[in-house]
Amino acid sequence: MSPKAGWQFWIDRGGTFTDIVARSPDGKLITYKLLSDDPCHYKDAAMHGIRQILGLPGNEPLPAEIVESVKMGTTVGTNALLEWKGERTVLVINRGFGDALRIGYQNRPDIFAQKIELPEQLYERVIEVSGRVGADGIELVPLDLENAKKELETAFEAGIRSAAIVLMHAYRYPEHELKLGKLAREIGFTQVSLSHQASPLIKLVSRGETTVVDAYLSPVLRRYVNMVQKSLEDESEGKENGDRTETDSGDGAEKESEDGTEKENGNGTKNDSGDGKENKVKRSPRLMFMQSSGGLTDAETFQGKDCILSGPAGGIVGAVATSEMAGARKIITFDMGGTSTDVAQYSGEYERSLETEIAGVRLRSPMMRIHTVAAGGGSILHYEGGRFRVGPDSAGSDPGPACYRKGGPLTVTDCNVMLGKLQPEFFPRIFGPEANQPLDSELVRRKFEELAERVSGKGKNEGNIRTPEQVSEGFLSVAVENMANAIKKISIQRGYNIKEYTLCCFGGAAPQHACRVADSLGIKSIFIHPYAGVLSAYGMGLADQRLIKERYIGSELSDALIESLKSVFSGLEHKGRLLMREQGMKESRITALYKVHMRYAGSDTQLVIDFADKDGLRKDFEKDHRKRFGFIMEGKALIVEAISVETIGINERVLDPLLEIEENPILSPVATVQMYSDGEFHETPVFQREELKPGTCISGPAVLIEKNTTIVIEPDWKGAITERDHLFLKREIPLSALRAIGTDVDPVMLEIFNNRFMSVAEQMGFTLQNTAHSVNIKERLDFSCALFDREGNLVANAPHIPVHLGSMGECVKALIQTKLKEMHIGDVYLINSPYHGGTHLPDITVVTPMFGSSGEILFYLASRGHHADVGGISPGSMPPGSRSIEEEGVLSEGTKIVNQGRFCEEKLKAWLGSGKYPARNPEQNLADIRAQIAANEKGLFELRRMIEEFSLETVEAYMEHVQDNAEEAVRRVIDRLTDGEFTYSLDDGNVIKVKVTIDRKNRGARIDFTGTSPQLSNNFNAPASVCIAAVLYAFRTLVKSDIPLNAGCLRPLEIIIPKGSLLRPEPPAAVVAGNVETSQYIVDALFGALGTLAASQGTMNNFTFGNADLQYYETVCGGSGAGSGFSGTDAVHTHMTNSRITDPEILETRFPVLLEEFSIREGSGGDGKFKGGNGVVRKLRFLQDMNAAILSSHRKLPPFGLKGGMPGKCGRNALIRRDGSVLEIEGQAEVELKSGEFFVIETPGGGGYGEKESKGG
Repeated sequence: MSPKAGWQFWIDRGGTFTDIVARSPDGKLITYKLLSDDPCHYKDAAMHGIRQILGLPGNEPLPAEIVESVKMGTTVGTNALLEWKGERTVLVINRGFGDALRIGYQNRPDIFAQKIELPEQLYERVIEVSGRVGADGIELVPLDLENAKKELETAFEAGIRSAAIVLMHAYRYPEHELKLGKLAREIGFTQVSLSHQASPLIKLVSRGETTVVDAYLSPVLRRYVNMVQKSLEDESEGKENGDRTETDSGDGAEKESEDGTEKENGNGTKNDSGDGKENKVKRSPRLMFMQSSGGLTDAETFQGKDCILSGPAGGIVGAVATSEMAGARKIITFDMGGTSTDVAQYSGEYERSLETEIAGVRLRSPMMRIHTVAAGGGSILHYEGGRFRVGPDSAGSDPGPACYRKGGPLTVTDCNVMLGKLQPEFFPRIFGPEANQPLDSELVRRKFEELAERVSGKGKNEGNIRTPEQVSEGFLSVAVENMANAIKKISIQRGYNIKEYTLCCFGGAAPQHACRVADSLGIKSIFIHPYAGVLSAYGMGLADQRLIKERYIGSELSDALIESLKSVFSGLEHKGRLLMREQGMKESRITALYKVHMRYAGSDTQLVIDFADKDGLRKDFEKDHRKRFGFIMEGKALIVEAISVETIGINERVLDPLLEIEENPILSPVATVQMYSDGEFHETPVFQREELKPGTCISGPAVLIEKNTTIVIEPDWKGAITERDHLFLKREIPLSALRAIGTDVDPVMLEIFNNRFMSVAEQMGFTLQNTAHSVNIKERLDFSCALFDREGNLVANAPHIPVHLGSMGECVKALIQTKLKEMHIGDVYLINSPYHGGTHLPDITVVTPMFGSSGEILFYLASRGHHADVGGISPGSMPPGSRSIEEEGVLSEGTKIVNQGRFCEEKLKAWLGSGKYPARNPEQNLADIRAQIAANEKGLFELRRMIEEFSLETVEAYMEHVQDNAEEAVRRVIDRLTDGEFTYSLDDGNVIKVKVTIDRKNRGARIDFTGTSPQLSNNFNAPASVCIAAVLYAFRTLVKSDIPLNAGCLRPLEIIIPKGSLLRPEPPAAVVAGNVETSQYIVDALFGALGTLAASQGTMNNFTFGNADLQYYETVCGGSGAGSGFSGTDAVHTHMTNSRITDPEILETRFPVLLEEFSIREGSGGDGKFKGGNGVVRKLRFLQDMNAAILSSHRKLPPFGLKGGMPGKCGRNALIRRDGSVLEIEGQAEVELKSGEFFVIETPGGGGYGEKESKGG
């Protein structure tokens, strides 16, 4: 850093605009905003902005001697990721795992989409290398460098210069990766990213994707960095500045380590500049970039994996620093831009996420915990199906909102123009084709008048005429609700009391909505900094340099471990301090934070705790666990999963100046306008923000005009300017506790209640996931939560597993029928009987009635989770060969488990221990049942709050309205359907027969399963509740709009299921396969009858193995069916399941198995005009003797093709003995495996759709 102070430039290069805050040598701050892309006028926005501020002509070189530093956040990497403009990359991975990153965790993003769309992979080709290290570090197969060299050379000759090297267990045993990295660099690859350096933590899939992102984006960043550096360099070519030194990259990228392999640079990966130039670390002016973790780093160590949240992270840093200056210690950051809104929570320490999914890519790298919702100023307004919806699509900047004069649609910004909250005369004249016209308020009014006509419709005769202002405010209410829900996810759901927080608003659009969002959340204080419109750029100047080094540990907490960790921490800190000094930071300004990543044994949920002694770590972990999840596990072993050292180089502190407070400042509005708010017009003064002096107080309504944003102070709010020129908004008049909106259906409130009811179910699910003990619920997400009206009709559901959808309501209705008279306040019931709404016995449903003030039942809350074991003849309660329900576990037709607030533990234990085959681990069942009770309690709490806000009559009315709305959506689908029938054979020759008859007059459909085979002696019988769930799912997928799934969807459907058939079995029929296998047949048969979709793989491929000490259960993905206009998808879960699969490294670490292959089974999808998706091959080698069981279908009869499309290939199960002999295994079987033997599952492909067009003429 030059000894004399020079210009500093703090820059946020966003997707639409680039914001610059410049600090002159005398400390004055200047702001500047320009388009990020304007190729007609400049090559790079950041450099052009600097030239403009310095008053330099466009082509004149920057005088480097007067620029001290440039600190930048950039979307260059993010844009390259979203637009597929990264570096051509080759993935190098273990043999058998070439498809592992593509398969991921096998779940699909949208459970109701017939056309399943998964993110495309960033790498261009894959090299599978021979060589394997086990979870214990033993080399099982030597690394074949010779063949790896040939394939790498081939990739290099094809023009690929970037390599991502990802090997199993390299996070702990990196020798093979290091050798391959050295080989790749010798061949000439200019970017080599090694997974153990990109993310030294367990989980192959997310670590692998992080490494690929790093390899894909780092060269793009390097080119951008070089361009900026070149612009900042002195004119004189070849002359080195006095404080520049020739160095290597980071901590020794060019040096040889002891084993002859090269070390990584400071951020974990090796690269060169991408253009053959030598990297230089120290230079003047100094160039630094913001990382996703919230710290600056030198340009030379800025990597692809750390750039994704570069801009938003600057916003958080700016919000935290300015809020602390203002005295706000706990803040919710609210950054609303043109296309989306980012929210985060801060209460003394940055919250970081260790695993983040962005644009479908899983990143295992420390990032700011920022939640993004698709609600921005450009979010498009939709009126369809009687509902007001906002987004998720955006008008962007081109064409932009309707008011931009480029033919754009109505958006949130247009709502504010319509309501007078944005005034065209106070906006720059930069709109229209020539970019010289004001916002078009007349066009906005015409468009809202047309929309108001549509919304009013035939309601005109009923006095239901809506004005353009009412329609506009309605859409704004929906947008506010969306943003408030995003804030709830990062605050209330995580155990924070949001009423203690200040809402810190920034970004161009946030200050227009701040008061409304705060009211929606019950927040009473809002902070808006003078630089709110450019706060992300301001944050770059306030940020420290930060470097996070991680190390995997994976050991149980003990005194001996604590001692060994001290030396590991010390070593990581030493590395971090060395890198900080190399980046020009003085030793006296460097500090370090030691963090321990801990979890309970058997769980994947980690908490990050400050390092302490053993007792201190346990105490702090339990305190955080109880705060976050509401419970602790007494006596449960604690695992130290990983540790991290955050080295911080403290930069110069910038403080907003203290100004003199004026006693009675004069308020002079520049205009008075009509603003519409809360259903009426208000005479509203408009002020220029810069003219308001400290000490000024303004009561709402008011509009404040700033250089970079507009601030709206709503009625009943008051603004005050502090001595640091900060604006605080406080609620003057308390918000009315009860909102009187009536019981008649209103399209705005319909959407808001849809969201509110769904939010209740989602918060229940979040509570259940976090408080449950079993892997099935916590990690595989095999659960659902729902709320029901007083008749037991489903109102809202937060499903992860579709087979739960329609069946929970049957459980609630069964309890109403048998237990209603004995229900009291504080009672909770358990039910899992397949003959009373259950699916199969491990799926336990817990139901809590909600009582009113006069003792009557108002609603029901229910949560269902797949328990690890409920007894039966096989561990895991999924026996392939069960012949009666007794052999599948313990059964309850409905039993009270909480009696007027008292948990009936002994009664539950007695039930779990009953029968011929009792539960194997009742303590775990009890823990999960408690979690389900807690989830229902969360639902009760949220529903009570809703009643307090809207009244019981309104909530009940809208429970009915949302069902009516869903009913109408399904009827509209039925209008487009035609009659059809289909017969589908199971592998054993039994059939499911379905006939769909459309009733045009009544807009309904009859779904008749008459002709289906009688109930079976095996376990493929599906309870009626499973059949209803399958019908509900199938018809919901036909609705293209995003409607809530509730009982209204079933009203237009008459479902006939013959009693005593395999779809309506009678006790004591076995049913375990009916839930997981027959349900898939039912859905495919329905699509076959409707002619809409070829068959999916049609099975869940349930695989369990274990011994006396260990049990494991998974379902395995396959191919999806093709449809009209689209092909099926490879390797994905379909229809009635969507459970995740365990990461390969965690599987091998916890169980004595070796996953030899998990790949796409090429050619298994059915051919046709549109091909069916391919299944997978999953090959496990057992390292101990184990019992295994498979429950699968389509091993004899293939999934069908449709409209001339070919069927998919059948699946296959096989056992490979140690001598190499192969034993074919039936679809349902139990086998004993010896150590060294393999079990192979080849899953079916989906059917093709349409006749394949013949080539030639």
